[in-house]
Order: sequence, then C-alpha cells, then structure tokens
Amino acid sequence: MDHIGKSLTEYFQQLLAVKELHHLKPLQNKEAIKMKKEEIFSILVQHAREVVPELEQHHFQWDDRLADLGANSVDRAEIVMMTLEALSLQIPRIELSEARNLGGLAEILHEKMQHA
Repeated sequence: MDHIGKSLTEYFQQLLAVKELHHLKPLQNKEAIKMKKEEIFSILVQHAREVVPELEQHHFQWDDRLADLGANSVDRAEIVMMTLEALSLQIPRIELSEARNLGGLAEILHEKMQHA
C-alpha cells in the first residue's frame, strides 16, 4: 500500500473510532422528521459539551449563545457539522445564519427537517 492509501485508511479508521466512541448514528429520514425541537436542542448540547469540555457542567438554556459560552468559530462550526451529520441533514450552512442562540438554531434545524 502506498503512503497516501495508508494515510487515508488510517484517517477513516480514526473517523470510525470517533463515531463509535460517541455512539452517534445518523438518523433515518422517518426518525428525523418525528424529532422534537427539544431533542434537537439536546443533540446540540451534547455536541457542545464534546467540542468544548469546559461546558460539561453548564446548564444550557434556549437563549445561550455558544460564542458567549467560550466556543470559538472553529468550535461552533464543528458543533453545527456534528449536529447536521447526526440529523442526516445536508443543507448549506448559510441557511443557519439567522439563528441568534441555541434555541433558534434548534428551531431552524427542526424546520429544515420537516421539509427534508
């Protein structure tokens, strides 16, 4: 196996290990459509805690802003990406730009899931 093939294999093995570690399985479309806003909010919170471990004990509220809680732009992008993957949503990130807080993001994602 050449160097590039070996690197790609290692990369995909690491990705699979991370998925197994976090027990994240993308939802099937029927499961996703039935999901409530509160469940989406919980997924966002779970990912926020994984990406920013300092938030492990934080009691999240709907009006919390990730930036105010110490999540930098890379952290926020990772949280959104992880959540979209967990929800099996493929939408342009720009469509989420109207969200001003976690609750707003959960509402937008819920709406997008209803029309996916």
